[in-house]
Order: sequence, then C-alpha cells, then structure tokens
Amino acid sequence: MKTFPMFLTMTGRRVVILGGGEQATQKCRLMLKTEAAIEVFAPALDVELQSLVDTGRITHRMDRITADALRGAPLVFVGTGCPGIDAALHAVATDAGGLVNVVDQPDLCDAITPAIVDRDPVVVAIGTEGTAPVLARQIKTALERMLDPRLGDMAALAGRLRDFAAQRLAPRQRRDLWRWVFNGPLRARHAREGDAPVARAIKDVIRTGTVPAAAPSPVALVGAGPGATDLITMRGVQRLQEADIIFYDRLVDPGVLELARRDAERVFVGKEPGCHAWPQDKINAVIVAAAKRGQRVVRLKCGDPGVFARGAEEADALRAAELECEVVPGVTAASGAAAAVGGFLTERGKSDTLVLTTGRCADGNGTPDWVTHLTQRSNVAVYMGVAAAPKIAECLRRANLLDQVQVTAVSNAQRAEQKVLHCGGRDMVSELTRAGIESPAILFLSRPDAVERELRIPAPRLVAV
Repeated sequence: MKTFPMFLTMTGRRVVILGGGEQATQKCRLMLKTEAAIEVFAPALDVELQSLVDTGRITHRMDRITADALRGAPLVFVGTGCPGIDAALHAVATDAGGLVNVVDQPDLCDAITPAIVDRDPVVVAIGTEGTAPVLARQIKTALERMLDPRLGDMAALAGRLRDFAAQRLAPRQRRDLWRWVFNGPLRARHAREGDAPVARAIKDVIRTGTVPAAAPSPVALVGAGPGATDLITMRGVQRLQEADIIFYDRLVDPGVLELARRDAERVFVGKEPGCHAWPQDKINAVIVAAAKRGQRVVRLKCGDPGVFARGAEEADALRAAELECEVVPGVTAASGAAAAVGGFLTERGKSDTLVLTTGRCADGNGTPDWVTHLTQRSNVAVYMGVAAAPKIAECLRRANLLDQVQVTAVSNAQRAEQKVLHCGGRDMVSELTRAGIESPAILFLSRPDAVERELRIPAPRLVAV
C-alpha cells in the first residue's frame, strides 16, 4: 500500500478549505458529515457556501492565506479551480504542517479522499490511491445496495449498550452476544421494527447472561482451499474473523491469514517433509488446551479438512475432551488442480467414477485398491504422489497398465508457481524429475482408449502456468 487507511477523530478539530467555488463546495459537503469546525478561505463564495456561512455552519475567512493562518489545522483541502494557484497553496499548506489534499492532483496529496458509504456510525471508505475513482464509485454503489439503510442505527444501539454488557458479561459472553445480535434474526427484526423491541431483547439477554441462539462451536476445522486466497469459503473467512487463536499448516497461503482478526494469535503447526517437530498428538493437545482455556479456536488446513488432512484425528481428540467441533469444508486439492488445468474430475459419458487416494499407501505390499478402479470410465487422483511415483509405477506395471495410463501432474495448484506435466505412465518417474515437479502436487491417472491416447499424450510436455 502506498497509502494507509485510517479514521481521524474530527470532533471540534479545525478543517480548512481553500477556495470558494464548486470544488471547495464538494469538499465542504463531505466535511459537514463530521463534527469538525470548518473554515473556508476565499475572496468570494458560491451561493451554497454563503448559505452555510449565513446559518453558522461554517466560517468564512477573507484574510491572506499564509502558513501561520493555516497552522494548527490537521487537514487542509485545496480547491480553487486553478491548478497553478492550487499548487502554490499546496506549498503554503505544507509549510503549516497539516495533511493536505489538492483536488484532482494526487501527486500533491498527503491525504486522499475515499469514496464513502455512510451508515453513521458505520462508515465504509473505499480508496484506489487516486488511480481509479470510477472503480471506487462502482464499489460504493454495490455496498450501498448491500447494507441496510438502518444498519447505522443498530450499530449505535449496540454502542449505547456496550457498557451495560461489559458490567455483566465476561469477554467470551460479550463476543457471543454481539455475534447473536448481528448474525441472527435480531438484525432482520431491527430492519423491520427499529430500536425499541430490539433494545428490550438485548437488555433481557444481558440481564440473564444467556445468549439464546447457539454460538458456533469453540473449535472449527477450516479448509483453506488448495492455494489461492480467494478459494476459501465465506464461512471459513467468518470463522477466521471470530477466532482468538489460529493453528495453521505449512501450505496455507499467507494471504488467507490476513483475513483473520488482527489481534488473533497465529501458531504454526505445519510439518515439513521428514520433520516431526509437530507430531499429530502434540497438535491435538494444543488445540484441546486452547479450547479449554475458553479461546475460540480455528485449525486451518490446506485443502479440505476431511480429505487426507487428519481432521478426523483432531475431531476425535476434541470429542474425547468433551469439546464441540465444527468442520468447515474447503476446496480439496484435486478439485483445485483439475480446475487449474481446465479439466473436470468427472464427465458425463466419459468418466463416472472418481477415486481419491494417497501415494503414501502405495507401499508395494500387494496391489492397492485404486488399481482395480482404474478403468476407461474412471479418474484416480493421487495425493502426495510425487515421492511415491516409483511405487505407483510398479503397481501399474504389475497390473499391465503402464502403457495404458495417462498422467497429469499438477504441482502448487492455484498458485503463481503452478506447474502442469502431461505424460504417459511409463515416462512418469523420469518426467516428474526432469520437469521439477515437487510436492505439493496431485497426480491424475486415467485410461483413455487407444485413439485418445494417441491424440492426448503423443509426447511428454510441461506447461508452466
């Protein structure tokens, strides 16, 4: 970010506007939404500004504009309508020490005016660092439609009751209270009926100390998706924003963690290949301990917590400790990898069976079950298959399938460093090495008929996406 978004306290503070025409009027309209003391420096004012002076809303000053005259104003808007004069006044305002905004000259701005969605006291500011104001207005329009017109009234009601809640409820109870207020039917009721009935309902809950609606489980096993930050589900994002502590894996994209509350504790419990600094029983223990301390816990896993992620073991440990657990599904790696190469896991009339398996089971002791499912109407997705590629190839050889199988390997699916390799089963081991395909990766195995094999895999090829 070149600019940092921040809300400034304006009550009683002096804001100066240099100019008396339409540009100055626009800035004045904006600042009138605040409780600032507004001074306009100009030799003459347009009729709207003059009306505001006549009613005492703003102060008109006609004295000479100097750094001393502007000193003490934390924010100065410059908008005379003349770019040359504005540039000169920018230098004067800068000498005075305040933040300066020059209309339509972003290079001269210390502060950029955002597009604003106003549901006072709820305020949403949208900025593009001066690069695309039309886009900012489009986002503003979408948010205006999304947010109920009375949302600010409900936020103000909650603000008036915060001290009452703080006196009677513990911190965890307060979070559950406000989650119930804003996530449940009470919010819709406020939109229909206004403050009075909703205020009574909230006060009753605070007095009794019992939140009527069931709060989310104290622990959520959340799937972060296969890689890209925007592939986590909306429920997953909500649980991250509610969490007090987040235990996350090695492969979770850092951008996903940015979706969490700023003050949430983040604990890395990922396992590097060949390293067992965080064995599963230790992970189970820290999750249980955090939940028993009263913290709201998210166990964040790459992909889906129910697909080769040992989520069941963590859920069992929580149940054994008599703790509730919510599973929030995620986009599993096979789905993400197939989508990344424009493919489909099943296709009507071509593949009606999908097998998800793991390379760690291909240990050479007999024939793994997935081999029996590898027909011309099936797809087999092998998780963690790169290291086991020689054993997989041996299984295919024993089943006389080595020359009939097409392999698509996708590493780092949905990430900037994604690689895709297409090859035949006989070339698989050597081509994975040559192409530099490394974990995390998915191997897709399929058996096209003889014509398709000729058309689809004439030679090994690597595609870097």
